[in-house]
Amino acid sequence: MINTISIKDSKDFQKVINKGQWFGGDYLSTYVLKNNDNLNQIGLAIGKKAGKAYKRNRIKRLIKESYTKLENSIEHGYDIVFIWKIKANYENLNYEGIYNDIKKAFKKAGILNEKGND
Repeated sequence: MINTISIKDSKDFQKVINKGQWFGGDYLSTYVLKNNDNLNQIGLAIGKKAGKAYKRNRIKRLIKESYTKLENSIEHGYDIVFIWKIKANYENLNYEGIYNDIKKAFKKAGILNEKGND
């Protein structure tokens, strides 16, 4: 993730969640908020109800990989928070599902350039 840094502070998470646009998917709720930087900031929130640590870490890896694949196609200057839906079924989890959720959210937000990698 070249042009991206992580959101770690809970105040920054709350700012994006409260002021940003919400986009729902099958697995993820995505919040997008314009910032004043030339960098994107992403935050991941996967609660303990999602399962044990190995499940939560797998979810994080899949989200990061999907984002990395789309990173060159999205505009710079946005704060993005991905929240795992508790009711999402881990057994049916696959890379394509997460990737499609993120891509659909970015298209709805208007930050995905179609000419980029796909």
